[in-house]
Amino acid sequence: MKISDLLRLSTDNLRRRKGRTALTVIGVVVGTFSIIVMISLGIASNAQNEAMLQSWGDLTQITINNYQWGAASGDVPVLDDKMLEQLRGYEHVVAVTPMYQDNNLNAQIYAGKNDRYEAYAWNMYGVDMDALQAMDYQLISGSFVADDLNLGKKKIPVLIGEHFAYEFQDTRKSPNSGKRQRYWGETDALGNPVEPFFDIQKEKLTLRLTAYDSNGNEKTEDYQLVVVGVFQQDDAKQYFTNSGIAMRVTDVQMLSKAYQKLSGNKQNSGGSYIITSSGQQIKQKDNGYENVYVKVDDVDNVSDVEQQIKDLGYETYSMTQIREEMQASVAKSQMILGGTAAVALLVAALNIANTMMMSIYERTKEIGVMKVLGCEVRKIRNMFLVEAGAIGLLGGVIGVALSYAASAILNNLTMIAALFGGSIDLSGLMGSFGGGYYYGMDGGSAAISMIPPWLVLLGLGFSTLVGVLSGLWPAIRATKISALEAIRHE
Repeated sequence: MKISDLLRLSTDNLRRRKGRTALTVIGVVVGTFSIIVMISLGIASNAQNEAMLQSWGDLTQITINNYQWGAASGDVPVLDDKMLEQLRGYEHVVAVTPMYQDNNLNAQIYAGKNDRYEAYAWNMYGVDMDALQAMDYQLISGSFVADDLNLGKKKIPVLIGEHFAYEFQDTRKSPNSGKRQRYWGETDALGNPVEPFFDIQKEKLTLRLTAYDSNGNEKTEDYQLVVVGVFQQDDAKQYFTNSGIAMRVTDVQMLSKAYQKLSGNKQNSGGSYIITSSGQQIKQKDNGYENVYVKVDDVDNVSDVEQQIKDLGYETYSMTQIREEMQASVAKSQMILGGTAAVALLVAALNIANTMMMSIYERTKEIGVMKVLGCEVRKIRNMFLVEAGAIGLLGGVIGVALSYAASAILNNLTMIAALFGGSIDLSGLMGSFGGGYYYGMDGGSAAISMIPPWLVLLGLGFSTLVGVLSGLWPAIRATKISALEAIRHE
């Protein structure tokens, strides 16, 4: 018996019992549909969680803090340049950069004729420029600062935040005047955006260090800030991409030494700390960095790298723990609801088995004739397995189609409700899958259900397998029927 003959016989037998076949297929449809929809909800919820966490910060980034909470005594390992090189050598580590800031600096930035415009240098950091590129910081203009770039004496190349120009105040205006400062996002009477006081990439910027001696006399030292590039604002990264300044670590360290000399104060903000259980801050060492950021190649490797860093004695922070908790919550919900759907598929499997047993009973004489004519036992078995698999496959195909329809409806529920003049809150549905949040993207509704191609193949394969396994015992039973008894059967 050829495969084509086997398929034809199986198809003909299913057609002869259309009603019974249809009812059996419906059971598979319900089971397949339920499983695919439940898994698709979990996939969408995980995608939303990932997007939400990504908006809060880089999922592959680890923050190292150079202090310890609740300690009473002892030294914290120093986050110095030697330690940074050690971290860069770890497997899966892509980049490492300190975020070096000297909070003891008394510095202002001036622009315009006679230093008309003034801004406080409160958000100024020293960073590893190569690391910023590896961490996917984007520029809207210019380039990153090269390590060997030398613009001359007291000229510092910098990167500025996209909206840093709005940090400046017009000192000719009264402190109480609404015209003293302009704000990003502000509009005029005609609705047009209010521009900054000047083009920050064309204007000369002066960084002025200011200190006072024991007699109260003011001492200053000026440096020129040369804008090499402008960050694209990214709220998931550092705030300086919005309204800050980034320069090389060596340049910040140079400014720190200059200010120490100017003020006569040798203290700097770098070093390691112990925070006692009572909240007291004890400085242990005067070298090193307070904060270091580590970029990992993949989110799945963050936990391992973070544990290695913790083993060195550092306090760390990443999104990994939150992410894992969310994923566990989604998986739990999927298991509960998927188990319910699996029950429906189990019932469908029993229906297939029952249908095939009834078919064997009705076709006993036919089976006997086939045996007498010399048909191989395995071919008789395969015929019934093909019929059972066909029921599973057909139910799977219909179930997948209905799943796509349900997914489209779910993803457009808010729009559908709006067409009928109503509204619908989907946060409860998404929260049940561990999402907790439901938010729109680009002004529209976020996806509630996502059916990737692999889920379609999984659904079809699983439904077909259920059909074949359900028909296995009836098929074996058919092969054991005596040919003579089968022929005598009425």
